[in-house]
Amino acid sequence: MKRAVHAEWTKLRTEGGTGRLMLGVIATTAAVSAGVASTSRCPALDCGGDATRLSLTGIMVGQVVVAIVAVLVIGNEYNTGMIRTTLTAMPRRITVLAAKATVLTGVMLVAGTISVLASLLSGRILLPDNGFNTEHGYAALSLTDGPTLRAALGSVLYLALIALLSLGAATAVRNSATAIGIVLALLFVFPILTRVVTNEDWQRHLEQIAPMPAGLAVQSTVGLSALPIGPWQGLGVLALWAAVALVSGGLLFRSRDA
Repeated sequence: MKRAVHAEWTKLRTEGGTGRLMLGVIATTAAVSAGVASTSRCPALDCGGDATRLSLTGIMVGQVVVAIVAVLVIGNEYNTGMIRTTLTAMPRRITVLAAKATVLTGVMLVAGTISVLASLLSGRILLPDNGFNTEHGYAALSLTDGPTLRAALGSVLYLALIALLSLGAATAVRNSATAIGIVLALLFVFPILTRVVTNEDWQRHLEQIAPMPAGLAVQSTVGLSALPIGPWQGLGVLALWAAVALVSGGLLFRSRDA
């Protein structure tokens, strides 16, 4: 396993576009978060806004780049035929997939941490001037605050789980474009359905099982009782989606020809 992890890290590190895409995750997430923080307003006391969640809005956009990076981890090898060389050097396919997942998770945890810290910093700087201040009942964003820390840690884990979900999908379908389409559909079609469906119970159920709405519940720091699903339970739903994708991809990877 150690040799497989080292090989996958070498491939990821030396791949030309990977570094740029990882910077894209950080830049996109931080830029969108800063943009939302600079335009959000709290004109009165207890205006109802969630300052922490507003500061982390960029995660919704950054996850798209995360999905692309994760899909390309194995998709590029199928596109170029390098997967045959990989499996010749390391015939144990589950070990190969586990190594890819390990390296991908480590890289995404680092990129996610930087993205989240940059997003919260922009919120801490920009939001007070827009009314999210002590006069309106908001303390400055700080990781010493339990709910904010939970939202920050959860957002980092969210990005890592999106990466694993995407890796599993790409392993299953063996085509980068198809895999990206599947992942984006899973992430964004459910929120659209919740707006199309008029029954409130069905809306709530869809939000409870959907990977993005459920997973991003971990960012909420106010009005938790009104959420369709609890913060950590929602992240658990996303973890289940990622596990199913990886297990399905792994079974197909092991049972068919490269």
